[in-house]
Amino acid sequence: MAREFAKVGVVGLGTMGAGIVEVFARNGLGVVGVDISDEAVAHGRGIIEHSTARAVARGKLSESEQRDLHDRVSYATDLAALSDADLVVEAVPEHLDLKRAIFTDLDKVCKPEAILATNTSSLSVTEIAVATGRPGKVVGMHFFNPAPVMKLVEVVRSVVTEQEVIDDLEVFAQKLGKVDVTIGDRAGFIANALLFGYLNHAVSLYESRYASREDIDAAMRLGCGLPMGPLALLDLIGLDTAYEILDSMYKQGRDRLHAPQPIFKQMVTAGLLGRKSGRGFYRYDAPGSPTVVADEHTPAADGAPAGARAVSRVGVVGSGTMATGIVEVFAKAGFEVTFVARSEDKVAKVVAAITRSLDKAVQRGKLAEADREAALGRVTGSTRLDDLAGAQLVVEAVVEDLAVKQTLFSNLDDICAPGTVLATTTSSLPVIECAAATSRPADVVGMHFFNPAAVMKLVEVVSTVSTAAEAEATVLDVTRRIGKHAVRCGDRAGFIVNALLFPYLNDAVKMLEAHYATADDIDAAMKVGCGYPMGPFELLDVVGNDVSLAIQRELYLEFRERGFAPAPLLEHLVTAGRLGRKTGKGFRDYS
Repeated sequence: MAREFAKVGVVGLGTMGAGIVEVFARNGLGVVGVDISDEAVAHGRGIIEHSTARAVARGKLSESEQRDLHDRVSYATDLAALSDADLVVEAVPEHLDLKRAIFTDLDKVCKPEAILATNTSSLSVTEIAVATGRPGKVVGMHFFNPAPVMKLVEVVRSVVTEQEVIDDLEVFAQKLGKVDVTIGDRAGFIANALLFGYLNHAVSLYESRYASREDIDAAMRLGCGLPMGPLALLDLIGLDTAYEILDSMYKQGRDRLHAPQPIFKQMVTAGLLGRKSGRGFYRYDAPGSPTVVADEHTPAADGAPAGARAVSRVGVVGSGTMATGIVEVFAKAGFEVTFVARSEDKVAKVVAAITRSLDKAVQRGKLAEADREAALGRVTGSTRLDDLAGAQLVVEAVVEDLAVKQTLFSNLDDICAPGTVLATTTSSLPVIECAAATSRPADVVGMHFFNPAAVMKLVEVVSTVSTAAEAEATVLDVTRRIGKHAVRCGDRAGFIVNALLFPYLNDAVKMLEAHYATADDIDAAMKVGCGYPMGPFELLDVVGNDVSLAIQRELYLEFRERGFAPAPLLEHLVTAGRLGRKTGKGFRDYS
């Protein structure tokens, strides 16, 4: 039978600690909140009052419930007030010496059977536990910010934590309405270990000026459906907090991908901490405000880029899902589109697929009947590349095979008029390799759509060292005209989205491979704790493990970064034919 916690304590009443107090009090528990001074206590009380007032204003809490909640909370500046607590959760800043000192003192004042929990997000629970005479009753209980809203709690056991302590806290977390995942004492646990490696990598792209902050953030929001871009998220977390978490993770795991990028320390030293200071990667209208204001790095408002060439006729090569979607996008936007497939049968299938898609749009009221007819009237199918001679932009969407693409670009170079922009939708191959197969490398650019092209708003516009400014401007202008959001980047493996996404997925596979957590717990941690639309293993099975492996190999070959080497488990699954949903078996089995 799980233990009942009648009285709980929280040490540290900053944003996180105050949120944990509110969670406990909302669930009918008597809570003692302790902080270092009367001023700190008043600040914490103010956070709780403001949070509950907002809940009342939104109809999520009644005024009587709010009063009862506050009546269940008492405050103190002395740890002795916790002498009869059944559970104490520590939520002070991420400094090991500070936490160890608090736990030493708690060990002295709390009753012997009391459980002592740390809310640390990155420090070793074991190192904290051994500062007490009861290491078996010390555990990690990592809430996520804002604690009253976020559903995930990571329950972290050390090698000496008693099993009944874990059992009790698992039941307790569920009674609080939380989703709990139980894991071992490892740097970053699940969510932060995966999240902060990705955030650090995003900072490296920004620091090297590979892409702008706006383009990095837009790429991950629009390309992956994430609730926030990585740099905006870091501003919300706080760059000082992020630096401490990364530094702690690096010191424990010695993974170079967790070594904080140098710009972190520079910005923290300069006081550029993110939203809380009013300036981080972005500038805000006031400290603590979420409202971004323009600064010297803010790009100009969208418009036709200077030097863009006129485009009214577009060619598309390919007949797969991506090519079909691209044809539809251009036709709906008013372009005359000629697409080339390998056979008349494939031409007919593309037209049929586009017709079905447009019919659905009409049925759902998203497209007028007349616009459907007009779009279909702008589409011409062919089996001859020579029919692309009149196109002003040709988009290649054939198989991800470099030799095939190079042969195609060589042919397009002979067929298309001077000034025609030749674009590739490759997601992983070097654009410059396609450009080198032509006599016009200045007119070759990457135009990476995302699947399904008719729905996804993002297009990565990829310039090589040879791409002319006018060719890039032309593709940027066309992207704007078809209603997509363009992000600019250079010709490196993975561009923005895949370069950030697939190392994160690879890290998740390594975590599973090490038996640190189950696929279900890892997926739950990222969905519930970080707001991701899909967990990493759900996403891998959708993308296809063979596709994921190919992209990860390209990233490793390009950057020679040890941490990018494909996880052996991923290679084994591909070898075994467990490719994901398309084969019915991947990380999970599908019926």
